[in-house]
Order: sequence, then C-alpha cells, then structure tokens
Amino acid sequence: MGKCAHCGNDYDQSFEVRMGGRTLVFDSFECAIAALAPICPHCKCRIIGHGVQHNDAIFCCVHCAKHEGVTGLRDRD
Repeated sequence: MGKCAHCGNDYDQSFEVRMGGRTLVFDSFECAIAALAPICPHCKCRIIGHGVQHNDAIFCCVHCAKHEGVTGLRDRD
C-alpha cells in the first residue's frame, strides 16, 4: 500500500489515517502515535487518550496541568 510516514517502512499491510485535512500512511499504530499524538508539556508522555485541554495546551491529566500552573480543570468524577 505504501511507505510509513514515520519510519519509511514499505509494508504490505499499512493503513491510512486522515487527520486535519491530510492523509498519512503508517505501518503500525506505534508509528501513527509517534507521528500524531500530542505530547504533554509537563511529563512529555504521548497523549493517546482524551487528555485535558487548557487554551491551546493539551495535558495527559489534571495532575500535570496543575504542575504547569493551570487551575480550574477536573478529572472525571
């Protein structure tokens, strides 16, 4: 199908992801996550869940947002 947009591997079972008006080809979910998932500005982990957002920043959790000085966010009850 095509070369992976992240690692360049030419794989016969690659897949496409459409995001933000563009289509990218990947050979694994690992490469898709590495290329597309946002990074928490506090702990630097890849955010593969919903995360929490404050203005333009996306954090992996409220705990990390608080460490960056963000107030008023809550985790689910």
